[in-house]
Amino acid sequence: MSAKTTTPIPESSNPTPESAPESRAAGVEVSYDANAPTHKKPEKIKKPKRTFFERAEAFISNLSTRNNFWNRVCSMIWLPYAFRSGITMQSDASTYRATLPFRRFNKNWYNAMAGAALLGNSEIAGGNYVFAVCGGDYTVVCKHLEYKFLRPCHGPAEYRMTPLDDIEALVAKGGEFNIAIRMDIVQVLVPMSEKKLKEEAELVGDKPAKPKRVGRCTATFHVTPKAHHKAKKQRGSDSK
Repeated sequence: MSAKTTTPIPESSNPTPESAPESRAAGVEVSYDANAPTHKKPEKIKKPKRTFFERAEAFISNLSTRNNFWNRVCSMIWLPYAFRSGITMQSDASTYRATLPFRRFNKNWYNAMAGAALLGNSEIAGGNYVFAVCGGDYTVVCKHLEYKFLRPCHGPAEYRMTPLDDIEALVAKGGEFNIAIRMDIVQVLVPMSEKKLKEEAELVGDKPAKPKRVGRCTATFHVTPKAHHKAKKQRGSDSK
């Protein structure tokens, strides 16, 4: 007749009721506490408390992307060139556009849109688009800008932006990233000219004129969370 053996169970282990039948089948006596938790809840990660200046900066940043009025107010203080040029932003469910008005400040000596105005405002238009998607907790810096002039622009210019990567997925990761934006710059028709062109087209039986593409631009922006700048600055002060 064989003796029944009892195997001690370490105090740290906590077998569950489901594992008890298997243990008894193997000839091992076990005990368990039905009220004991089977797993620990993950601890919540506390975000570092922001200073008053950081909260104010984030508020102003988000305010600048709310509508054209606040965008113009913030541009008057921090982006005087964009304020003088008069560039405005429009967006809907599928597209994001920026319009550069045909005013004296943006014209050259032969009454066409100046190349410097088209080039400089492409960086502003693309940066505003990225900033609007990312929000006030990020900094946006232009790393590379490539502009190709196709034809003279004799009217208001419209920047039509298309991201070359999934910018929302990159923002969801929460780290630094680069994003390339492709912009098609077209000369839009003012309402009176557009109406007149349609009337003339109906008289001669032609199709109405379409906006002409005057340029193509590709801009690459480096996006960094402001928390990364703060952590880097803190590491520098600790090393000293």
